[in-house]
Amino acid sequence: MANVHRDWADVVLLICYTITGLLDSASISTWGSFVSMQTGNSVYIGLGIASPNESKRWIKSGLSLASFCAGSFCFSRFHRYFMPRRRWVLCASFLVQMGLIAVAAAILTWGPPPVDVGDEISWRVLVPIALVAFQSCGQAVTSRALKYNSLTSVVLTSIYCDLFSDAELFALHNTERNRRIGAPVLLLAGVVMGGLLAHSSVGAAGALWVAAGLKLCLVLAWCAWRGTEN
Repeated sequence: MANVHRDWADVVLLICYTITGLLDSASISTWGSFVSMQTGNSVYIGLGIASPNESKRWIKSGLSLASFCAGSFCFSRFHRYFMPRRRWVLCASFLVQMGLIAVAAAILTWGPPPVDVGDEISWRVLVPIALVAFQSCGQAVTSRALKYNSLTSVVLTSIYCDLFSDAELFALHNTERNRRIGAPVLLLAGVVMGGLLAHSSVGAAGALWVAAGLKLCLVLAWCAWRGTEN
């Protein structure tokens, strides 16, 4: 089984930023917690500990963070055990990610509607959060497997720092700078798309279906990617 070649693989990881934007904007608009960017969830957890009766957001954020950590544990060991850059490993990883998003979308599409505001921590809310957060780390693990460690798709703060501290920020040819610009731009595009979908008639379910479709496109991309024996 061949490994995928690293050349241009950063394009796939940059597309993952759009997926992150889609999922997080739909999640924060619908449930009030993130499913990918866990810094925000950590803040919400801290606020919840300080004032636990003020909002139930910290419960959802805590579940998202725990699910993300569990996903990191599982995806990293899967890649490590079967060789990180094997074509079938990357295809399987993204196929699982797609499947988890699709299940979450199906729950929102065909599951029972929420009864009232108190239903915000029902299984119909918590299960999709857990599923989507679990799969989100698969993109970050892939960035490690492909040795593009900065393109985790789940954090921007370090990218902003590295971008504007780059000594060759205004150089004509600077691949690292271009990646650092592409990441927030593509994430912003996903956020706008996810926000529009979440506030439309299709709701958060529509955003999740779009994200699942993009993951499927990435599965097909890995299947067709140029291989290498090294």
